[in-house]
Amino acid sequence: MRVMPRTKAAWQWMLAMVLAAGLVMTGGCDGGSPAPNKTVKVGVLHSQTGTMAESEKPVLDATLMAIQEVNDQGLIPGVTVEAVVADGASDPQTFARRAEELIRDEGVVAIFGCWTSASRKAVKPVVEKYNNLLFYPVQYEGIESSPNIVYLGAAPNQQIIPAIYWAKHELGAKRFFLVGSDYVFPRAANEIIKDQMKALGLEVVGESYIPLGSNDTEAVVEEIAAAQPDMVINTLNGSTNKAFFNNLRNAGIKPEEIPTLSFSIGENELQAIGWRNLVGDYAAWNYFQSVPSNENTAWTQAFKDRYGKDRTTSDPMEAAWAGVHLWAQAARDAAPEKPGGLFSPSCEPGEVGDHIANQSFKGPGGLVFIHPDNQHLYKIARVGQVVPGGQFRIVWSSDVAVRPQPYPLFRREDDWLAYLNGLNRSWGGSWTAPSD
Repeated sequence: MRVMPRTKAAWQWMLAMVLAAGLVMTGGCDGGSPAPNKTVKVGVLHSQTGTMAESEKPVLDATLMAIQEVNDQGLIPGVTVEAVVADGASDPQTFARRAEELIRDEGVVAIFGCWTSASRKAVKPVVEKYNNLLFYPVQYEGIESSPNIVYLGAAPNQQIIPAIYWAKHELGAKRFFLVGSDYVFPRAANEIIKDQMKALGLEVVGESYIPLGSNDTEAVVEEIAAAQPDMVINTLNGSTNKAFFNNLRNAGIKPEEIPTLSFSIGENELQAIGWRNLVGDYAAWNYFQSVPSNENTAWTQAFKDRYGKDRTTSDPMEAAWAGVHLWAQAARDAAPEKPGGLFSPSCEPGEVGDHIANQSFKGPGGLVFIHPDNQHLYKIARVGQVVPGGQFRIVWSSDVAVRPQPYPLFRREDDWLAYLNGLNRSWGGSWTAPSD
């Protein structure tokens, strides 16, 4: 149930009554009984079924681990956080319904979740309608900013754009084939890539899209074999990747001759796809399990201790975990100390939202910082190469955390928005292309 904040006079009256009854001592250190914690609910909204389940279930696990840490460590004084888990079922409309149920029926004060941009765009008007908060943990196409969303994953200039520069300058790639799932992220990401390649004098020799969740990848593999690009740029999401890489290898297309650079395949996807089919290929993220830092070593070990020694961590998991801690920091900052050493954090979305800007946190991937103008994070950009065992060897990283720029400079902001709105209209108001 949503708890309205009390007035200053009401707090003073309550404190006076408590002190008069001898229930608490001022200063909080003289043996008085502490005030009981109140419970606040947060939503955790990820696909546990459907084509995106293999990617999203690990993010759900990392989010629940962070919420437990917030409780165990008392990071929001006077509050116990209760996670209400909902299944988005790999369907944007289901994500929107579940988000509304979480806010309206469960009274959650924030939602942690979504993977695909189609699901995020379906949830966006819901959190804006109720003035709630969504913490979104996945890299995306940009061209968006909302005061009700904290974008924990990479903007295009923190993943896509630097990875293309890297492929040109480090691998000498000049001819590219673009393949992606047929919804808003791959379409918009490839639009950004085509603008960048035009500016760099690079060539797109093919572009193909496959319905989200489809395993019908033979035709696009035949196109790649015929085009003989220097590199394949992969924005496929979900279980389609397994069929795609199987067909690449069956067609004799190997990373040694035509490597693939993926933007949505992390350590968990390598396990699901079968990492042997991807050794030598590349992926671009902000975090890899192989990041050499004490924070990362401690986090990955804690995750394995909780969920099993064979479990892996990945970029969206790290972003989701850090996002819970950033939310907790903002909730703590929104709760000034009351007389007698008491705190009264409401965790209400509006109050937390007022304190989310400029929050920083040193996580497993490095120090992140929420930009006050667009609620995206400063993040280090990295490229990794798949190695035996299903991990990535980091082959490049930015020297410092990259300032987020959700609207790529290749076009004006209005032009980018017009492009997205055109996609949405052509798909009948959906953010996923209709499957014929």
